[in-house]
Amino acid sequence: METKASGPGAFARFDLASVPSPCFVVDEAAVRRNLAVLKDVGTRGGAKVLLALKAFSMWSLADLVGDYLDGVCASGLWEARLAREHYRGELTTYSPAYRRADLAEILRLSDTVIFNSPAQIARFRDLIDAARQQGEVFDIGLRLNPEHSECDVAKYDPCQTGSRLGFPVSQLRQEHLIGVDGLHLHVLCEQGFEPLERVWASLEPRLAAFLPQVKWLNLGGGHHITRGDYQREALIGLLRHIGERHGLEVYLEPGEAIALDAGILVGEILDTFENDLSVAITDISATCHMPDVIEAPYRPAMLNEASEGVSVRLGGPSCLAGDIIGDYVFASPPVAGTRIAFLDQAHYSMVKTNTFNGVPLPAIALWNSDTQGLRMVRQFAYEDFRDRLS
Repeated sequence: METKASGPGAFARFDLASVPSPCFVVDEAAVRRNLAVLKDVGTRGGAKVLLALKAFSMWSLADLVGDYLDGVCASGLWEARLAREHYRGELTTYSPAYRRADLAEILRLSDTVIFNSPAQIARFRDLIDAARQQGEVFDIGLRLNPEHSECDVAKYDPCQTGSRLGFPVSQLRQEHLIGVDGLHLHVLCEQGFEPLERVWASLEPRLAAFLPQVKWLNLGGGHHITRGDYQREALIGLLRHIGERHGLEVYLEPGEAIALDAGILVGEILDTFENDLSVAITDISATCHMPDVIEAPYRPAMLNEASEGVSVRLGGPSCLAGDIIGDYVFASPPVAGTRIAFLDQAHYSMVKTNTFNGVPLPAIALWNSDTQGLRMVRQFAYEDFRDRLS
């Protein structure tokens, strides 16, 4: 995969020495701009837009999110709790499978609970009925697998052969929708409008007989709506088409689009040496702080990378031999103490950090590129590492 970062933007003038290292820095002004775009798409498209907490759950910005979006979507009990504690608006929860011990609370917290298969709905019918008898009000949804692949990388393709995500649309029958209020699908991964258009063209005729039985359709996430080249007018047209033609409430669940190009990860070079090529060890770990660099894999863009000079392999401080961020060009050889930063790290990187090897978690700072205001939101200590263990 390739980074979708569009460039440094306002971070070109950010003082990297103004925060501890390592540190995520999120630009509140950039998040607000993204939210405004999403609100406009939802308003003009007649759709509701929810923040996918799995991608960006910086709850210190929950009030800002609530000013623009219709709510959030969670991936399980803990995200649902976080949503109710800090966010406003609707809460939709989806998980590939629920634990019986968790589901009663999920039903209480959520406005909509989406199941992965009709069998799960049937198996938990007693809990659903009991919750409603206690006065809880919620919708039930069913996630579908459209059986139409658009992702180039198999591990990110929900429609791959043998996928565990969603009920195959080819197996859908009328009886599966008894007690179901809406349908959910999630097919994309950091993609533009055209893949969504193709998915819907493939799926719409297959759902024609079922859509009159439901009241909403959730198009999931993976939509890079706030990217500069996204065809937003075409998306608005499709949303209106679906809503008006089928009489449905339409939902979108963007995650990365909320924080796209809105955050950096600041770090510092700890040591340099030569080993057939120039090597530098940083306090940023791909393994611990940017795991998608290894899992995707991809090469994150570096702030102010030189166009020519010396190539240096940057790696993290963990013991994993593969804790390598990538090869980057510096105008002159960097030395210990040199500050660096990687672009577009607010989404997914922040929620996936870990403390393997006892590597410290990055601090979190909130910056406003319009006002230049900067405040530390969170700094982690040894106790945060210790208390995860036993």
